[in-house]
Amino acid sequence: MASAFPDGFLWGGATAANQLEGGWDAGGRGPSVDDHFLGGTVDTPRMITLGIDPTRFYPNHDGIDFYHRYKEDIALFAEMGFNVFRMSIAWSRIFPNGDDAEPNEAGLAFYDKVFDELVGRGIQPLVTLSHYEMPYHLVEKYNGWESRELIALFERYAKTVIDRYHDRVKLWITFNEINLGAYDMGNLFETSMIRGFEGPASEAYTTAQQRYQALHHQFVASGRVIRYGHATYPDLRFANMDCFILTYPMTCDPAGVLLNEREMRTRNWYCSDVQVRGAYPSYARRLWEEEGVELAIADGDLDDIAAGTIDFYTFSYYMSNVVSTHEHEDTKGNMTTGGVNPYLESTDWGWQIDPDGLRFSLNEIYDRYQIPLMVVENGMGALDTVEEDGSIHDDYRIGYLRRHVAAMREAVADGVDLMGYTWWGPIDLVSAGTGEMRKRYGFIYVDKHDDGSGDYSRLRKDSFFAYQRIIKSNGADGLE
Repeated sequence: MASAFPDGFLWGGATAANQLEGGWDAGGRGPSVDDHFLGGTVDTPRMITLGIDPTRFYPNHDGIDFYHRYKEDIALFAEMGFNVFRMSIAWSRIFPNGDDAEPNEAGLAFYDKVFDELVGRGIQPLVTLSHYEMPYHLVEKYNGWESRELIALFERYAKTVIDRYHDRVKLWITFNEINLGAYDMGNLFETSMIRGFEGPASEAYTTAQQRYQALHHQFVASGRVIRYGHATYPDLRFANMDCFILTYPMTCDPAGVLLNEREMRTRNWYCSDVQVRGAYPSYARRLWEEEGVELAIADGDLDDIAAGTIDFYTFSYYMSNVVSTHEHEDTKGNMTTGGVNPYLESTDWGWQIDPDGLRFSLNEIYDRYQIPLMVVENGMGALDTVEEDGSIHDDYRIGYLRRHVAAMREAVADGVDLMGYTWWGPIDLVSAGTGEMRKRYGFIYVDKHDDGSGDYSRLRKDSFFAYQRIIKSNGADGLE
């Protein structure tokens, strides 16, 4: 069967600096939000500490040591056949405190080496400017994105790295999963509004006023950065990034259908409507009124948003949910807010597996916006077993991968302009939600464990070779 994917389709993997780099205090880097998170489990929330306690284990401090092993890892990505690699830049590696007078040259030089290595192996970098982290000093001083001060600080950081790397990095994302800023848990990662908080991450609450105001500041910051990039380097392309959690109405009760419409608007469409169209959507005012939100919008903010619309739409897709006005069983697992769908299987961490939902989502997004799309996160966390001979037989991951690639192929046949796919965690890394290593996503196994033990050696799983075949065949292999 011939591939339905276009020539030049981007195949690769996606990561985040805070989850794989390590070197948390190396090369002049300052502490970031994630450096204050201890590990947890699916049943036990991660703990946040105000200071860094040297007697406790912070899994993000070492990550998987990409900081020292990037050449080895990029070589493995090239062996799989990647032509794109999504990664992020650690803001605190460039401006250790976030408001420093000058950037940290050692941090800039590190990413010079990473980008040179990628480009030298024929892999295009897709770079996220802010992926679930910021210098912790900005949390202490400003409570993260609650403050307008962050707009100018982020703008300066973004211009610094765009100016430095524009010759090698042509594809940029401003904020990772920006729409999670509207969720209760979004303050932990996306907006970093945890000033003065210590304790279980699940108890770090914010108000709707704080959440929507923080999002407004990010919309303005993103707009300014994109406008600068387009004007200064016309060959650069910019994207948003949403966590797309498709929801279905559990029944055909019209009240439930209307509830699902509201859920889709507030959770999935609100942020992208702003970043694609350059203006707040028609339903925003009622949403703000119902949530008791009164946005502080400064002169010029709406112009900045309008002038900084995106070139392509990117999103993560892991699962779907159901919502209902009737009683339903709550689902287990982080990032999930709805009920269990009886027609779907789940991962070990309770995330429901729905490849058809990916096809449906791609069609819905493309019909709404009519701009190129890219799936920049998709994957499953699972428990892997290393055999005595060092092999890792992860048929469950291969099956998940093939079913989602097949769903994308159907969406392309439906008429979707899909430009690429990056599997989340092509190499095992620290889970953002739980801080675990045993929740493994990778095609490449990393010998690091939840107690910090391990020699960080890398092993190819069976899925490594399955993805290699998929890429080589441009998506045709194994889909007959």
